[in-house]
Amino acid sequence: MSLLSIKNLKVNVGDKEILHGIDLSIGKGETHVIMGPNGAGKSTLGNAIMGNPNYEITDGSIEFEGKDILEENATNRAKMGIYLSFQNPIEVPGISLANFMRNSLERISGTKVKIWDFRKKLDEKLKVLNMDKEYADRDLNVGFSGGEKKKSEILQLLMLNPKLAILDETDSGLDVDAVKTVSEGVKEFQKDKERSLIIITHSTRILESLNVDYTHVIVDGKLVETGDASLVETINKNGFESYTA
Repeated sequence: MSLLSIKNLKVNVGDKEILHGIDLSIGKGETHVIMGPNGAGKSTLGNAIMGNPNYEITDGSIEFEGKDILEENATNRAKMGIYLSFQNPIEVPGISLANFMRNSLERISGTKVKIWDFRKKLDEKLKVLNMDKEYADRDLNVGFSGGEKKKSEILQLLMLNPKLAILDETDSGLDVDAVKTVSEGVKEFQKDKERSLIIITHSTRILESLNVDYTHVIVDGKLVETGDASLVETINKNGFESYTA
């Protein structure tokens, strides 16, 4: 049984259909890369899986661990173990990054999280990302640089440890050093072979040091090709011109 199974998925944003019948299957422990030119529908797919209400599913199905989740809201999907990072994380004054993550863990697990255990785990994950301990006590994303916001997203990923993580353009706007740091965090997540990963990107920088099982190309809302990790190298060399001509 697949962890995530998507069949004939059609999604509208407003009155416009963005995805035109996507089929996708993700197994446990697998890393899938979703690539394509800007505006192809990659982020729409991630938001549809997460249950963003701004994305209307008009046809098809999404099953997670064998359960139809189309009627589940984003909160319930998070509790099931689905995580979506954001291209542009919002700022939340008045709540620290650490408190946000602790509250999220308690909401997902339904149990109280002991502060000592939480802080111990937090310190471990901060070290993986080469981040100062004081960073977690700052207000969530307030005054963060673009790179810091992306590191914050990866820190949340490692702390929440979802069954399925969807990383949407995590390397967008990052310099070489920041991409390397974020990649280290993703590699840490990949160590758990029960966890699966979808990396949505139109670049290949974040993929250079990661293990990739499958690569998918989406163009104009349709999945036009699926391959292994070597497809990333082909796209890196030739771009998407052959798919858009």
